[in-house]
Amino acid sequence: MGTGMDFSSPSGIIEGSCNKDNISAMENQNLENLENVKQVTNGKPPRHLSASRNCIGSARLIAEANLELDVGIVVHKPSSDEKTEFLPVLRSGSCAEIGPKQYMEDEHICIDNLAECLEATVEFTSPGAFYGVFDGHGGIDAATFIRSNILKFIVEDSHFPICVEKAIKSAFLKADYAFADDSSLDISSGTTALTALIFGRTLIVANAGDCRAVLGRRGKAIEMSKDHKPNCTSEKLRIENLGGVIYDGYLNGQLSVARALGDWHMKGPKGSACPLSAEPELQEADLTEEDEFLIMGCDGLWDVMSSQCAVTIVRKELMIHNDPERCSRELVREALKRNTCDNLTVIVICFSADPPPRIETPQSRFRRSISAEGLNVLKGVLDGNS
Repeated sequence: MGTGMDFSSPSGIIEGSCNKDNISAMENQNLENLENVKQVTNGKPPRHLSASRNCIGSARLIAEANLELDVGIVVHKPSSDEKTEFLPVLRSGSCAEIGPKQYMEDEHICIDNLAECLEATVEFTSPGAFYGVFDGHGGIDAATFIRSNILKFIVEDSHFPICVEKAIKSAFLKADYAFADDSSLDISSGTTALTALIFGRTLIVANAGDCRAVLGRRGKAIEMSKDHKPNCTSEKLRIENLGGVIYDGYLNGQLSVARALGDWHMKGPKGSACPLSAEPELQEADLTEEDEFLIMGCDGLWDVMSSQCAVTIVRKELMIHNDPERCSRELVREALKRNTCDNLTVIVICFSADPPPRIETPQSRFRRSISAEGLNVLKGVLDGNS
């Protein structure tokens, strides 16, 4: 995401001006290109033509052409008076349990209505929401401090809301420094941090550590974050390039994560490059009707359950009772049943007021012995037992 991001645009950033004349010219050109493409008999058309940064009209024409030619699907082209932009209806539920640990060191935050929380002091696209999971270690101080302050650092950053990506990255580092400056806290404690910020239909997930966010898209698991384990190839390379070492999967033989806030006994002076990084990695998605819910959880969940298994469980539960809080409790219960060794914190965020629809499959001349939904359930069970 670059500077000048406009959340009101469903197609991302539009570069250059688009008046009526050049929009018409570009659409005529794209229609000519479409006719040429349809005459090609060998190979598929490029799959990313719709990423051309011209204007919404031309991009939509090419995207529809790609879909029709690629898989033989006729795209419904709405009339001008039809509503085409999806806006999520946000609701969430959470569950946190101490598990087999002696102390509870997790924290989390759920804000379904950001405008109400910020009291209209900041302008942004509605609906807006903020969620976070913070898995503490070495004490609760770091997780509590970051949970209480991270949103403030985001919305008060000079880049917000013009460039939210920069604001979030800056906020993680500012929160880490502010924690180090608080003499009343144990700055040797640390925490991972996973946040999800929603503006309109834009979802931005930021992660530093081994918590994980997983999008449920019509029964399929889409991972929106990467676990920052020291043995992960990219993290291992970064750590070793900065003089760090990994012993038996632990950073400098002490920490089982490669990124965290706090842990100032393992960091150098502020601003210096350090094997233990507080900088988050970000992933962004434009939500559509296909996106049903987001699961956010600490590693106590993912240590014993695959992403697909969790999505399968949540979707099945939502179809029964449509309650995200009961879904989060079910995931925690299942993780405890599978003998997790850690604290457990889970948030389930739904993007619709309605339960997920049953997955319909096209009629086939061959008899099916299992439905598409059944296949997803089976895959989740198999993943969970692997």
